Amino acid sequence: MIYLDNAATSHPKPKETIDALNNFVQNIGGNPGRSGHRLSLEAARTIFEAREKLTKFIGGHDSERLIFTQNGTESLNLAMLGLLQKGDHVVTTSTEHNSVMRPLTFLRKERGIQFSVAKCSPEGLLDIDNMKSLLKKNTKAVMINHGSNVIGSVQPLRGVREAIGDTILIVDACQTIGAYPVDVERDGIDILCFSCHKSLYSIQGLGALYMKKHIDLKPLRFGGTGSKSESIEQPMVLPDKYESGTPNTPAIASLSGGLAFIENTGLTKIIRSERSLRKKIVQGLSDIDGVELYGPLDHSSAPTLPVISFNIKNKLPSDVGYALNKKDIYTRVGLHCSPMTHKTIGTSQGTVRVAPGYFTKDRDIERFLEVVRRIAGT
Repeated sequence: MIYLDNAATSHPKPKETIDALNNFVQNIGGNPGRSGHRLSLEAARTIFEAREKLTKFIGGHDSERLIFTQNGTESLNLAMLGLLQKGDHVVTTSTEHNSVMRPLTFLRKERGIQFSVAKCSPEGLLDIDNMKSLLKKNTKAVMINHGSNVIGSVQPLRGVREAIGDTILIVDACQTIGAYPVDVERDGIDILCFSCHKSLYSIQGLGALYMKKHIDLKPLRFGGTGSKSESIEQPMVLPDKYESGTPNTPAIASLSGGLAFIENTGLTKIIRSERSLRKKIVQGLSDIDGVELYGPLDHSSAPTLPVISFNIKNKLPSDVGYALNKKDIYTRVGLHCSPMTHKTIGTSQGTVRVAPGYFTKDRDIERFLEVVRRIAGT
């Protein structure tokens, strides 16, 4: 089996992830904050330690402002539905995921917000001057997809921050967190949204949102928090205000393991390995007649993620993906929940997406290229 779908979720998980998950499920398993017995307290400690580690990892200063969610989509929904009201205007980009575009479209219909879309090049790079020209007096926030899940382009956050002044900057870092350095202070991010099951190596079912002190969002969920139980009012203390219901503590435990793996391995080493794999794939596909590549191809001109999209002339992406699947090579085909990006790069039929990870071997890439060569008939 050759797994090349790490942009959807990372696989396999490192030993640290599995060990941390198994330790919680087998030896702790209590419900945090709902009881006073030892296992409940250990579960609460598991969450506290993971929250502290993750806050430090993203350059945050206040772990209480790190909110655990179900996934990156919920984080983005909390940011937008919790912030935007009637009359607000938002600037976003033409490479956004549906996790941004669908909430914005809903809010336009239900609350009367407005949004404008800044242009990105076919290589996925944001036109900052165009974005700046779209700012209005009522612009409440700028929404940026930090790294494309279709073509791997990375946006210059510090350049965006400089261009938009004091406007709230919301960043979708689902693809970049753990695969590219992200620092909420250095990059001027007001609200950071991301999933944890990709390059942070947790199991599925976990995301997070971090917000600066000047941000106050309305919660999406209301209910039991294990705190202020004498009141029927939602507690205002953080993070309880946003974390109603039983948390996914097994996933949070696995996140601690994933962060330990990144620390033990070194983020720089991980990034260097994945960029090397990307370069080999791009070079190999470029040498195959009939293959068309999309997005940034020159690794020296701009940072990129290990995400590559391609098509084979006169073949549907679905047919190519099926042929690869029959050889136990797993990619993703279609629009990747990002029709805006495909409109930007001119691939209305979708693409085949290849996303290697840290555990991908050179021989896996060689085998993948060999099979693509056969499918292309060269």
